[in-house]
Amino acid sequence: MPSPKLLLISFMMMGLITQLASITLAQNSHQDFVNAHNAARAKVGVGPVSWNYTLAAYAQTYANKKIGTCEMQHSYGPYGENLAEGYGEMTAVEAVNFWVSEKKYYDHHSNRCIGDECRHYTQVVWRGTKHVGCARVKCHNNWIFVICNYDPPDNYVGQFPY
Repeated sequence: MPSPKLLLISFMMMGLITQLASITLAQNSHQDFVNAHNAARAKVGVGPVSWNYTLAAYAQTYANKKIGTCEMQHSYGPYGENLAEGYGEMTAVEAVNFWVSEKKYYDHHSNRCIGDECRHYTQVVWRGTKHVGCARVKCHNNWIFVICNYDPPDNYVGQFPY
């Protein structure tokens, strides 16, 4: 029979593993995607988005197709869309923050990207967007593929996002 000390250590380790697993899952929940989007949206005064399971199912179906290669190619589907790819354990929040980091390239006065890409950012904060659905998969090459879809579809060139 194991010693009480060994049992205590085993229970502590099981608790730690459970806690770490819940932290990882929590950092990739649909609420994490929504909260990260809404934090960026609040900074520019646009209303919040809510999670949409139809969009999430669309995103998951497309993400599953990318598991083999993790190729960064848009689905060209009926929704607005952002893609991200990262190595390691790119979380939901990290993916959204990656898109939001393009804010520095967006000039609201001229409504243009200055010097680099900014359309992922404008998609996140687009005033007309009401719903988001996202998916995250680990590809065979150990990269992480993240996709978020937006409805109604928008982020049109020449229109102000907010």
